[in-house]
Amino acid sequence: MNPTRRQILRTAALAPLALSLPGGARAQTERQWRHGLSLYGTLKYPPGFPRFDYVNADAPKTGAVRQIAIGTFDNFNMVVAGVKGAIAAGLDSIYDTLMAPALDEVSTEYGLIAESVSYPDDFSAVTYRLRGESRFHDGKPITPQDVIFSFDAFKKNSPFYSAYYRHVVKAEQTGARDVTFTFDQPGNRELPQIVGQINVVPKHWWDGVDANGKKRDVTATTLEPPLGNGAYRIKEFVAGRTIVYERVKDYWGRDLNVNVGRDNFAELRFEYFRDTTVAIEAFKADVVDWRSENSAKNWATAYDFPAVKDARVVLEEFPIRSFGVMQAFAFNTRREKFTDSRVRLAFNYAFNFEEMNKQIFFGQYRRIASYFDGLELASSGLPQGRELEILQDYRDKVPPEVFTKPYANPQSDSPEKVRANLREGVRLFKAAGYDIRNQKLVNAASGEPFTAEFLVSDPASERYVLFYKPSLERLGLSVSVRSVDDVQYENRLRQWDFDIVTAAWGESLSPGNEQRGFWGSQAADQPGSRNLVGIKNPVVDQLIERIIFATSRAELEAVTRALDRVLLWHNYVVPQWTYGKARVARWDRFGRPDPLPRYGVTAFPTLWWSDAGKAAKAGRRS
Repeated sequence: MNPTRRQILRTAALAPLALSLPGGARAQTERQWRHGLSLYGTLKYPPGFPRFDYVNADAPKTGAVRQIAIGTFDNFNMVVAGVKGAIAAGLDSIYDTLMAPALDEVSTEYGLIAESVSYPDDFSAVTYRLRGESRFHDGKPITPQDVIFSFDAFKKNSPFYSAYYRHVVKAEQTGARDVTFTFDQPGNRELPQIVGQINVVPKHWWDGVDANGKKRDVTATTLEPPLGNGAYRIKEFVAGRTIVYERVKDYWGRDLNVNVGRDNFAELRFEYFRDTTVAIEAFKADVVDWRSENSAKNWATAYDFPAVKDARVVLEEFPIRSFGVMQAFAFNTRREKFTDSRVRLAFNYAFNFEEMNKQIFFGQYRRIASYFDGLELASSGLPQGRELEILQDYRDKVPPEVFTKPYANPQSDSPEKVRANLREGVRLFKAAGYDIRNQKLVNAASGEPFTAEFLVSDPASERYVLFYKPSLERLGLSVSVRSVDDVQYENRLRQWDFDIVTAAWGESLSPGNEQRGFWGSQAADQPGSRNLVGIKNPVVDQLIERIIFATSRAELEAVTRALDRVLLWHNYVVPQWTYGKARVARWDRFGRPDPLPRYGVTAFPTLWWSDAGKAAKAGRRS
């Protein structure tokens, strides 16, 4: 399941209804309607539950929070987010979804726009029943036609959703408030749940015209504030610089049990900054209230100022339990020079992580060694049990190391190991058809020098790439670093116009259909997809399908570890580093639930609130 979607939920009673599902789904005389869905287990919260356990039901509904956004924005159209333009920060706060997760359960959702959901035993379709009281901000009801319009628009125009919902072949109205999604085959346990994750946008608004009489286009970028249905609406903005959302006073879902204790701020404000250096100074000057820090150097050195010393600013780390990550130097294997796994592995041998961690990361990081790093889904040691049985089906189609050698990155924690790693890098390049001539690495057959360009879009990335560069040059490579702005960077990624970039893939506790978009062959040729590497591997494709159609948690874990191991031993990337905690600096003006939900990380600003007493001690805002 996609780990980055935000949803909110409520409950409904079970109601029997005789209905035959379309698309070959099995008819049921007594159809079971559910108030929530759990991928592989039971629901924690029963029908009619009053609220989630982790919220503060009495949180004050007041105040404003000022947050940081980096770069710029020129688009309010969620449908083409990631494809056209730069989407405004926080825009998903103006939309609700059919379903949304409980932050204290794994892969569990309860109804929001949908009051109940039903699917047959073979998972061949799903029907959502919409709440009669659900409304857009203009007062018009949310209808099945809005859901169908949203689904079709996202699937057609978003590379992510095109892959995510590839097996959803049809969405249609099947009752006054019912919309049914039909799948192309049974057995995909995740599909009934994940189709409820789409932001529902208003068909009637997109079918209309703007203030100038121009027909709106759901496939184009726009800076016209869109009509929403969520807890917030756009209050004001300055294109590319600032956007402010205000809580909708007559929001239709404000009293739902899943909304109790959340969306407590009257205003959400995002201030845009060109780079993190300026953003930190703005935080220190009390221009913004909250900063998530991704830089080890900044965390160690940038927050030594008076407001921290007198506790008006709080530095805190929050454990990450809800998702894992692969962050890496990613090769564009569409280019001939990166098609050989030995070449890609040679880059890993040249990467002196230990020295980099010491010199520029203050020793804070550990090396990533799994595509599911941080989760119990990560492979380790040699394959055993069910995982080994699965891999046996592909023994002659995967690298032999999958069965014989636990995956580990090269170690560079001593001068001897650094020299040995560089020698191994030279050997790998030679085995792949390259020679050193006049201290330059060249193709042995053509004499063409081996060049590699790292594409970056921010100073922090440029810093660690420049640290990596001399090690590669010691192998004879001609290495360049190209720094471009955010718009150019995104355009080059969409056109596959790069050699190597830093990429990150977040992984949930229950991976599924999104894996096609990450590593699937079809996504490799789809501009804008997350398959940046360009992986086209039949074994990877088959393992992805086995993940999607797993019938138990144990099977899902075994297949995911098998996929992880196969991806690792193809050396598609040079794994980077991770920390395992979210670092946060904040002006101490806010309250929060204690404890926070296990899978909510910071849950900011969703579950937090403005604390007048703390705000008085922290002092006047700038």
